[in-house]
Amino acid sequence: MRIGKMRHRVTIERPGLTQDPATGEMIPGWQKVRTVWASVEPLSAREFIVAGADQAELSAKIIMRHRDDIAPDMRILHRGKVYNIQGVLPDPESGRHYLTIPVSEGVNDG
Repeated sequence: MRIGKMRHRVTIERPGLTQDPATGEMIPGWQKVRTVWASVEPLSAREFIVAGADQAELSAKIIMRHRDDIAPDMRILHRGKVYNIQGVLPDPESGRHYLTIPVSEGVNDG
């Protein structure tokens, strides 16, 4: 993956507790982990067919530099859309240069 293709800013969030400003109560919500450069690529019709059983849900793949703190229970925000992480795949050569993250679009608990 060429770094020049990573031209989209995405925000990675993890589930956590946030404080309600009105009541002070701690409620489940999302906490920002980091904003990074990535490549956001919608899947083609061919990739939907290859995806098999998940063809109705997978909507894009996000490629970013390798990070150790990405997990499937997190979500990614890009241009007002919420993407649920379906898996985290390291690059096939070294496993340490970049990650390919298949995602589905939709609201994820808030």
